Amino acid sequence: MAGSVDTFDIIVVGAGPVGLAFAASLALSRLKVAVVERQSLDSLANPAFDGREIALTHASVRILRELGAWDAMPASDKSPLHGARVLNGSSPFALCFDIRSGSGEPLGFLVPNCRIRDALFKIVYFQDHARLLCGNSVVNATTSDDEAVITLSDGRQLAARLLVAADSRLSAMRDLLGIGANIHPLGHSMLICRVRHERFHHQIAVEWFDHHQTIAMLPLMEGVSSLLLTLRSIEADRLSVLDDELFLMELMNRCRGRLGQMTLASTRHAYPLVTTWAHKFSAPSAALIGDAAIGMHPVTAHGFNIGLSGQKQLAHKILTACRARRDIADPDMLGRYESRLRLSAGPLYHATNMLVGLYSSEHPAARLARHAGLRFAQHLPFVRHGISAMLRR
Repeated sequence: MAGSVDTFDIIVVGAGPVGLAFAASLALSRLKVAVVERQSLDSLANPAFDGREIALTHASVRILRELGAWDAMPASDKSPLHGARVLNGSSPFALCFDIRSGSGEPLGFLVPNCRIRDALFKIVYFQDHARLLCGNSVVNATTSDDEAVITLSDGRQLAARLLVAADSRLSAMRDLLGIGANIHPLGHSMLICRVRHERFHHQIAVEWFDHHQTIAMLPLMEGVSSLLLTLRSIEADRLSVLDDELFLMELMNRCRGRLGQMTLASTRHAYPLVTTWAHKFSAPSAALIGDAAIGMHPVTAHGFNIGLSGQKQLAHKILTACRARRDIADPDMLGRYESRLRLSAGPLYHATNMLVGLYSSEHPAARLARHAGLRFAQHLPFVRHGISAMLRR
């Protein structure tokens, strides 16, 4: 009813994978949690295939397993990653990342985004402590040292001790909280589809930086890969509307036959690329998690892993406060959460942006620098092993 106020301990705005994971992480507490999402309940309960395959580190797999989501996903949707190759232009040289000899442990796993969303939704939906409020957006928010109050588009008001924004890198909730962000539209889009192909991928991912485009080929089941093509947005729009035959001809030409003959195995999806870094990750009675805090460029495939780790950090601090009967929105606690997330994510965020700048430049000096950089990294085992270890953590 318009004008009524429902009271919770925590309000989470955004029921994407990170927001749902955060709500699921609080299940061991007696906290009353509301999850607000503008999508309908049916859309959340039946997430559509969106083209995105999420590269999960072993740390992320452990978090999902602890939440019960990993085992809830079909084994056929978990594609092990046994290696990766980074290529530059027409050079035959490749920077290689492989599993350690004799370990038998993959570098990570590729899982469809929709399967992760589905598993986490079911966990939250059947938990007594959480209440899903779907089909509404947040139109107003006020926070103080004592509480946060939001108004929904249907007129309802919700109050809580802590408000958590998890509603995408172009977060409306972040704006309502008065938190600024460095937002960088890149003028490029990522065009994604699954393809069947005649050549074996051996569960090895390939990232290929070429002139005016970047191609990633992510290995799924044998004979099928997820193909990600990063182009200027106007060019991605052109490819998006081609009929299947012309589209496949373009793909095979751009891939230079690396996968052999290809056929489409899914629908096509295009996403404009934008990176974001919030000026603050916390405010009085409020915190940001996931893309609302940090929107990574997908080239290193670490955005979701950072978001999943960040929500766990915040949930752990809240659960610790609950056990000690302390304030779950204590400013010092939120400040420690922000400091740790900045320290852990900042170097990767800025290094990724530098990498994107280097590998998207068509200047001859940049082409030479990236070729030399790949060769230099290949001869520094601590670089390759360090990145591989980061994936396994």
